[in-house]
Amino acid sequence: MPPSPRAHSPATAADSATAGHSAAADSWRRLPAAQQPAWPDPAVLREVTGDLARLPALVLAEECDRLRGRLAAVARGEAFLLHGGDCAETFAGATADAVNAKLRTLLQMAVVLTHGAALPVVKVGRIAGQYAKPRSRPTETRGGRTLPAYRGDAVNGPGFTAAERTPDPRRLRRMYDASAATLNLIRAFTTGGHTSLTQAHAWNRGFVTDSPAGRRYVALADEIERSLRFMTACGVSAHELDTAEFYAGHEGLLLDYEAALTRTAGHDDRVYAGSGHLLWIGERTRALDGAHVEYFSRIHNPIAVKLGPDATADDALGYVDKLNPHRVPGRLTFVVRMGADAVRHRLPDLVEKVTAEDPAVAWVCDPMHGNTFVTPGGHKTRRFDDILSETRTFFAVHRALGTHAGGLHIEFTGDDVTECLGGGDALLADDLHRRYETACDPRLNHRQSLELAFRVAEMLRTRSTPPTP
Repeated sequence: MPPSPRAHSPATAADSATAGHSAAADSWRRLPAAQQPAWPDPAVLREVTGDLARLPALVLAEECDRLRGRLAAVARGEAFLLHGGDCAETFAGATADAVNAKLRTLLQMAVVLTHGAALPVVKVGRIAGQYAKPRSRPTETRGGRTLPAYRGDAVNGPGFTAAERTPDPRRLRRMYDASAATLNLIRAFTTGGHTSLTQAHAWNRGFVTDSPAGRRYVALADEIERSLRFMTACGVSAHELDTAEFYAGHEGLLLDYEAALTRTAGHDDRVYAGSGHLLWIGERTRALDGAHVEYFSRIHNPIAVKLGPDATADDALGYVDKLNPHRVPGRLTFVVRMGADAVRHRLPDLVEKVTAEDPAVAWVCDPMHGNTFVTPGGHKTRRFDDILSETRTFFAVHRALGTHAGGLHIEFTGDDVTECLGGGDALLADDLHRRYETACDPRLNHRQSLELAFRVAEMLRTRSTPPTP
């Protein structure tokens, strides 16, 4: 289970009696809240969250409802979820080029996975809100000096100075502005023809032709090209090929921020988190009696819970009862992050018992977080082969149980960074220093992400043969 959360001080809670804000989302304030910053000035926090409560929501309730319908199809085995993006966004990274590179990578992966799964792919980015990160330790020590840990640009800065590391609630407003700008760019890209299936496939053709890893996927790329030609010959409209349905998600970590952007909508005044379409509860904040689970129980967005190697079937059933008591399809997704070694032994019991109670839960593999280690040189990294191994085992478990392996949740960037080992370019530990640019955890680079998509597509094509996990 997650570590015991510390109490959230009522003195730092923002005034919830603000225009557009729902008091129904404030029940979490009575409970202990893990991983919340020690904001130094409660008055500034109240001013900032009061300002946020008066601003428009970043997403619409109708968009959240539409995504819930798409995730219901994932749970039924009629679709596949691709959820990915930065480990931790930065304010400096909210540029058109950076957003375009991440969107392009995810869309390229989606084209390949759509063909491999022979199913629609629901596309959700870790984007437009992933500015805060939980930390295993509240402080960091360098050279005998101890300062607060960097908790993401929404809280403090990465520089190792007292000024940088002091939590500043004014950063929450910068988070809102950066998220709004990113969502505007995404909407422009996905409706302006920039994200057409044919263009994404052309980008993939470049990967297949130009990279050592890509050349093994020539036959699969040829099949995708024939499929696109067939769709065009059958009269599929250019509009259908040129637009992409895309959603934004992030870990709902900073509850003062989430509460300030909570809104009511519809004739029945349903409560929605206005900060993103899909929010998830992380491994360190999933205490059943904690503030995060309580807040998530009040909102109507589709939501997810990360399950690490210590999660039990009783834990998972507790989340089902608390977060989806009416068993609404598409409401709840479990994102499994157990590690390549643990998933084989831990996952089957969870899937069997939860499916017997709530078959509407979607199951997604996060092969990143359970496979992190630190090299002798001090770089936090992951091996591509471990990521692939956990993914393969996750699929095998579901095939053996007759359930649906519903998706993939990964941390990647559209840039050619050197943060994860292996892949077609065979990155070594000695290569990591060349472009180690992450703000927190190591990410797959552009070519590693595409290679993973092709490898997963091969797994999906053989899913009708049930191996023994």
